[in-house]
Amino acid sequence: MKKYDVVFRNTISLRGPSIWTYPPSIEAWIDIGELEDLPSNRIPGFYERLATWIPSLVEHRCNYDERGGFLRRLREGTWAGHVLEHIVIELMALAGLPDGFGRTRETSERGVYKMAISNFHDECSRLALAIGRDVLLAAIHDEPFDLAEALKPLRRLVDRKYLGPSTAAIVAAAEERKIPHVRLLDDGNLVQLGYGAAMRRIWTAETDRTSAIAEAISRDKNLTKELIAAVGVPVPAGREVDSAEDALDAAADIGFPVVVKPIDGNHGRGVFIDLKSPEEVARAYAIAVEEGSGVLVERSIPGTEHRLLIVGGRLVAANRSDLITVMGDGRQTVQALIDSQINSDPRRGPTELHPLSVVRIDTAAGIELERQGLSADAVPARDRVVLIQRNANHAFDCTDEVHPDTAEAAALAARVVGLDIAGIDLVCEDIGKPLAGQAGAIVEVNAGPGLLMHIKPGEGKTRPVGQAIVANLFAQHESGRIPLVGISGTRGRTPVARMVAHMLYLAGRHAGLACADGLFLGRRQVQAGNAVNWADGRRLLLNSAVEAAVIENGAELILGEGLAYDRCSVGVVTNILPQAEDLTHWDVQPTGGEYYTTPRAIYRTQVDVVLPSGYAVLNAEDEQAADLAGLCDGKVIYFALDRRNAVLDAHLGHGERGVFVADGRIVLSGGAEQTVLCRLDDVPLVGRDERSEDVAAVLAAVAAGWALGLTEEVISTGVETYGLELPEPSAARV
Repeated sequence: MKKYDVVFRNTISLRGPSIWTYPPSIEAWIDIGELEDLPSNRIPGFYERLATWIPSLVEHRCNYDERGGFLRRLREGTWAGHVLEHIVIELMALAGLPDGFGRTRETSERGVYKMAISNFHDECSRLALAIGRDVLLAAIHDEPFDLAEALKPLRRLVDRKYLGPSTAAIVAAAEERKIPHVRLLDDGNLVQLGYGAAMRRIWTAETDRTSAIAEAISRDKNLTKELIAAVGVPVPAGREVDSAEDALDAAADIGFPVVVKPIDGNHGRGVFIDLKSPEEVARAYAIAVEEGSGVLVERSIPGTEHRLLIVGGRLVAANRSDLITVMGDGRQTVQALIDSQINSDPRRGPTELHPLSVVRIDTAAGIELERQGLSADAVPARDRVVLIQRNANHAFDCTDEVHPDTAEAAALAARVVGLDIAGIDLVCEDIGKPLAGQAGAIVEVNAGPGLLMHIKPGEGKTRPVGQAIVANLFAQHESGRIPLVGISGTRGRTPVARMVAHMLYLAGRHAGLACADGLFLGRRQVQAGNAVNWADGRRLLLNSAVEAAVIENGAELILGEGLAYDRCSVGVVTNILPQAEDLTHWDVQPTGGEYYTTPRAIYRTQVDVVLPSGYAVLNAEDEQAADLAGLCDGKVIYFALDRRNAVLDAHLGHGERGVFVADGRIVLSGGAEQTVLCRLDDVPLVGRDERSEDVAAVLAAVAAGWALGLTEEVISTGVETYGLELPEPSAARV
């Protein structure tokens, strides 16, 4: 069979909303060459190979919006670029990433397509593209392909680079509330929720409200016990020891059985429970002392270990651990029984995505086996139950069973330590009863607890722990957003941006501005040169001092980087002049059908991201800009130099807002109310020449200020004082 190829001409990382979609995406320019003449239904066996290798493609609905829709398209005939889109999306899902977005459109060059896919992490997406190309070409050429082997590096990369399950659950809960998020580490779990002065930060299950002192206290198990015992929370008797001999003395004083554990260990390392002899204590001490800075010996509490998650002073989830046992068959060793009866469970695995961990015969398990006269290589008799671990994975949800008094004791322990989010480990025989009546006790208070056991319990209900954490960070009326104005259009953006920022300054807001004249905080220019780029816009949103932001966006930014924000309060489009910009290197056509990128498709992005509570500010005298009104989720304010403009007139006739010039004065009109703001002669930017582009910029800025809820006094003062002490504009200004 003739050899075909698929070539990636370019891949563009769009880190924010773009012409394709709201979330980050990757745009790949694909040259399918001679495959343009060979749709999928003309390649023998292609459908069968692809459907066999990736059976989950049946879930792709495609244009038919039905299960199996994409496979139907594959049978009927579709092109290689479209097929690659679906392959890559499914590869990312199989590697552990969320369900993604994809779209493929032809360009003006035959055989060349633009394909956009979700970009959850740049390295992962690019690797998925490369593997997807290999899958596609192997299926076309009828070559063998080991998909499981090909997926291994992608799965490893996703495991290293994508958000951990605890962080992902919190981020997903924030997204449900429409709270924006910004990942602050490329391969870590430090995430900002919200923008500017409204932001909060999380790091896995810790937040910016998690005190460093409280975290340090929680790591010191002895200090934690002293503090919570002082307020009446039941804790096990015990003390810190400084040698093996001291550990034996403490055990003798407390009485067997005892627990030996590091004073500041974590993840259960070096913890030995239910020790019943001096020999076991001595062995446990030798291991525990290597895991921390000291060792505790405590009374062993009868019962089962539980993990209670406390968020904001209340119980939101609870899990119970259980004994891990195997059943002998008279043929297999203990190790073989563990592998076949326990570790074969698909819920068990080495990554954070697995709710249960792989069981190994460590020192603690070795002690348990010795008590039973066994070892890893021993062969238990048929039907003999062999205990491997006592308190193993917290796999069983028991939230609804927790007694209110026990929940309150756990909440009190978290409060005394000072943690906003805490994992409380307690041991008792019946979680449905108060601790005091059954000699139960709280044994540990943990900062930054893992959430996976509550998100994906081995058995029982999934608990909305991410939602609880977000609710603790943001009150119900809070969105994590600051007033944000995005300004786009072919020309006239910069003066509009500068004027709106000036109005916000007069209103007493500490505003950030990113525009072609530079980067500004308040009236201070912190960076000279063109700041119309994703990085400088994002800088404003990462600054906790910024109470409002004004960000200028050009066509090159939208096409090459994406917007720096997900949504905005006000979106301004000054004009759309198809012949005024040379965007041919982006394959932008001044006019064209639905499959080609046009200037209107670029600038509509600014309107697409306006919040339902926000406003689009549009030029009524520019037909293409005015036509974007129907795409806005919020309301629209038109501006025009002439009140008699038909679009503006119809808009005002429906009781909506508009800004225009009448008798040499700027007028605000909304419904039955009409307000004369000021005279054009009093606006320095307009001056005596009264150039139409300057007047339009002033009207757009006035409309944006009105949309932000600024007072008429602030708006009029803003336009009358802007430009009195302006620096020389940069060469990049448009």
